[in-house]
Amino acid sequence: MTKGEETRQRIVELAAPLFNQRGYAGCSVADIMEATGLEKGGIYRYFDSKEELAAEAFKFSVAKIRKLRTDDLDNIPGAVEKLRYVMDRFVSEPSPLKGGCPLMNTAIDADDGNAALRDLVQQAFADWRRRITTIVRQGIRDGEISKSCDPMELADTLIASLEGALMLTRLDGNKRALKHVRHSMDLLLSAYTG
Repeated sequence: MTKGEETRQRIVELAAPLFNQRGYAGCSVADIMEATGLEKGGIYRYFDSKEELAAEAFKFSVAKIRKLRTDDLDNIPGAVEKLRYVMDRFVSEPSPLKGGCPLMNTAIDADDGNAALRDLVQQAFADWRRRITTIVRQGIRDGEISKSCDPMELADTLIASLEGALMLTRLDGNKRALKHVRHSMDLLLSAYTG
């Protein structure tokens, strides 16, 4: 990695929590300058716009979350155990980033504003949905999960439940909602496997 690439990456890493906590509109270039110690020209040397930096910061944040939640997933045997692993990781480590889940935060921030960020959020949720449906389909093929299970329905239920519970967890200041959803999802998985 060149020195310029290292500087660009450092800017992204330092800007990511700012965008995650404050949103696109709430995070100013002055905030990024303060966090990075760079002047405005130093930032724009590496990024054409604040929007480009926000997009890169979101991609960085999502990659960090994905790694946290799916590390070692390939070593987990069976579809049901893989799904339980994903849920356990979400409940135990909802987000390593200040401000919480970048998917939820950016979805709310960009839903009626920044089209580029909204597209990136849609892609990130589609990727998460695809990964879950792939696990479920494999479980159906292996006879581990009932053929009556709709992979897309289960993926949407799992994602919406976890993200909603995360919102309640942040509001309540405890993990009760995440633990409740974890228990309810276990019951749902049992219904498809029992």
